[in-house]
Amino acid sequence: MAAGERSTVEAERALEELCSTYWYPLYAYARRWGASRDDAADLTQEFFARLLEKQYLLAADRQKGRFRSFLLTVFKRFLSKERDRAAAQKRGGDRRQFSFDVEAGERRYLHEPAENVTPEALYERRWALTLLERVMERVRDEYASKDKRPFFEQCKPFLTGSDHAATYAEIAPRLDMTESALRVAVHRLRERYRVVLRSEIAQTISDSDSVEDELNALRAALRGTKS
Repeated sequence: MAAGERSTVEAERALEELCSTYWYPLYAYARRWGASRDDAADLTQEFFARLLEKQYLLAADRQKGRFRSFLLTVFKRFLSKERDRAAAQKRGGDRRQFSFDVEAGERRYLHEPAENVTPEALYERRWALTLLERVMERVRDEYASKDKRPFFEQCKPFLTGSDHAATYAEIAPRLDMTESALRVAVHRLRERYRVVLRSEIAQTISDSDSVEDELNALRAALRGTKS
């Protein structure tokens, strides 16, 4: 909503956050849709420029559904209109340019699932992963602000369920903690992660939608199944 309010400092910050957070799921969709690397970058840039210029974000009513669905719907309409337009040289110009690391994005895209995955499924998967990355960053920053960054980095694998996670007995001496104290601290870390996760999800759904339903949908996207 803040990104949809034009000519304010809050709008600038919100739009920058929106672009930096969600550009890759849209870029991945455009690539799987059939655009080349350069065209996908141009299309994503142009799309965000139009979000501001045409005030599309004012239509993102939280009472009417999930933001990820709204964003994809608008992006698909945009792509259909752009299909017959001239390529990159007719885009850009004096428009605002957003900061995308296209090279890094393309490297990520080359590691995406096989080509039989639809653009929609890839978008949903990348949305879920982006949200999880954002949650992890928030929790990391919270622990860093309390001078607990080493603890977070050592215990982060307990949040991701990594098969290569060290044991409590291995980590406790590194942090100068007893094993029992470490277990309590990791329990608190997991609880905080769950709170932040649900908070992030709540920001992208309507009041009538269930956080649990959206969480299940994101899990299904990660598994590659329908929710």
